[in-house]
Amino acid sequence: MWQVGVDVGGTFTDVFACEVGTHRLVSHKVPSTPHDPSVAIANALDLLKTRFSVEVGEIDQFCHGTTVATNALIQRKGGKIALVTTAGFKDLLTIGRQVRPLIYDLQADYPDPLIPAADRVEVRERIGAKGEVLTELTDQEIERVAGAVAALEPDGVAICLLFAFLNPEHEQRLRAALERRLPDADLSTSHEVQPVFREFERFSTTVLNTYLQPVMSRYIHAVDGIIGNHAPSADIGINQSSGGLMTVDQAARFPVRTALSGPAAGVVGAIEAAGRSGVGAIITLDVGGTSTDVCLAREGSVPLSFARHVAGFPIRLPSVDVNAVGAGGGSLIHASPDGLMQVGPLSAGADPGAACYGKGGTLPTVTDANLVLGRLPEEIASGDMHLDVALARRALEPVAKKFGVSVEEAAVGALRIVASNMVRAIRAVSVERGHDPRQAVLVPYGGAGGLHAIEVAEALGVTQALVPPDPGILCARGLMVADRSEVFLATRRTNLDGDLSEIRKLHNGLNEEADVWLSNQRRAGTTEASADMRFVGQNYELSIDVPGNFKWLPEQLDSIKQLFHAEHERAYGHADAAMPIEIVSLRLTARVPAEPVQVRSAMPQSEARDEWPVRDIWFAATAAEPAKVVWREQLAVGAEVTGPAVIEQADATTLVWPGWNAVLDEAGNVRLEKQS
Repeated sequence: MWQVGVDVGGTFTDVFACEVGTHRLVSHKVPSTPHDPSVAIANALDLLKTRFSVEVGEIDQFCHGTTVATNALIQRKGGKIALVTTAGFKDLLTIGRQVRPLIYDLQADYPDPLIPAADRVEVRERIGAKGEVLTELTDQEIERVAGAVAALEPDGVAICLLFAFLNPEHEQRLRAALERRLPDADLSTSHEVQPVFREFERFSTTVLNTYLQPVMSRYIHAVDGIIGNHAPSADIGINQSSGGLMTVDQAARFPVRTALSGPAAGVVGAIEAAGRSGVGAIITLDVGGTSTDVCLAREGSVPLSFARHVAGFPIRLPSVDVNAVGAGGGSLIHASPDGLMQVGPLSAGADPGAACYGKGGTLPTVTDANLVLGRLPEEIASGDMHLDVALARRALEPVAKKFGVSVEEAAVGALRIVASNMVRAIRAVSVERGHDPRQAVLVPYGGAGGLHAIEVAEALGVTQALVPPDPGILCARGLMVADRSEVFLATRRTNLDGDLSEIRKLHNGLNEEADVWLSNQRRAGTTEASADMRFVGQNYELSIDVPGNFKWLPEQLDSIKQLFHAEHERAYGHADAAMPIEIVSLRLTARVPAEPVQVRSAMPQSEARDEWPVRDIWFAATAAEPAKVVWREQLAVGAEVTGPAVIEQADATTLVWPGWNAVLDEAGNVRLEKQS
């Protein structure tokens, strides 16, 4: 049987396949198809069959990461939706929070709400702050609201009532009525999407989920049909923003969970690859076609954030704590209005792509700059794509002329700007949060991660980097090692020194829900509990891991207080043992671990090469220098490559700068180390 991971990116769709038993590994890339991303998946499966002789009918597990939800939000291509909310709160989506998106830009504003004011319907009802009914929802009011919503003819309806996370009865009754009146519409209720307090973020998350349902439902079912035709017995898993897989039905019902699907898979893959080499603290550097995603992961665990913005909209869901910047292989090099060179955030995308692709693109990109400097080979993707140096030079010439420099000087300058943008993104997740990046190992991946890794490491003061076996398709590989997971959540603000009977009841209820979910999985799983806690009077809470045997009993409270104080000290530099603590939410994550994936075996020592061809590469704007061209699959375990050199493989290229060494370790990772 085969396990397959497919990650759909902006430029390429990456495929990683492993045959269970023989541990045969296959990986390749196909061009993405932005008009219909599912077409690229069909093309990838066809290529597995025709070129690599993979029996796609024997695929047992198909794991998928997608950017469809993110792109739909960015491009505003979701459905026409309506909002049903408590009377007096229909303008909440417009009012939002008082915080400006850019603190020093007085003109910047948040994006307009996805639902116009005319499509927001108020309902006369009210649930109180303790879950009590203050204003009863009558049958007559339900019928009035259902009629008003039906008159709008929406594709979907978001039902968001005040304090529904404490008492969902009114949302449930409204949903039932709207299902009868609008049987073809997509419906989302806030207590199902994310039952948490802070009404603006809960409303926003529910609206985004509804907005994405028509788009993602079509896409997910198209993928389901393709896999059904090619591999009818495959179990399909869709990657979530939190780094775990969910079912097709869950993805269609809660598409907002996939908003950061692809980057999350890359972080999971990077942590797994680094763990095989005994590395715990890492900084990921995922350089793709349109953007670079970075993340700081410590102690081999996936770092999660519970409040993010996607395309300018707040989302209150667990997601891998990734920071993105518009710097990728397709980022355009141009002159900004102030006359300075700028790289990104605009991108050439998959079509037409970089000028050197020969697909009609004429604007210079980061890929063109790398090619002109000799850092990229002229044949990539196992020879499937030819890069034209002449076209790359022609695209860069106007930029060089604009700044009065040579083409090579313009290319070097552009790549320094790209590295600076990447460094700024990494500092945001490390230095600005009190973490020293020099204590971590950089893990570059994506098609261009290895090209920029050392320049970024030098700027950060990082002396080691680790390049995984398949860096260009690590997101696809990360899907293969991702757990199946489901998060169960309940919110009750409770003083830790008060009556915890309600907390114990909620804790037991979450465990029962998790047990039901686990009983429906194909393999045994585990649960992990956490609690969102804060000092009384604080606005923001910290997520505290709860020990497995914790039952919220009086004799256990000192231990949870100590955990909270330690985390507060780490996060903020202080903790007051005399301050009362309150619990805000309980969270239980059920996990089913993935099947282990065999790493790609390195070349035996006897088959390794000692001599390598040479190519001129520009590391600085002054002159090119001869550099060894090493084919990674012919590199032996323990063999050392001294820079300047370039390590090439089918899916990526790694640049070894002068003053750095590269060594292939037993785990199949290439270690880059700065010479002392």
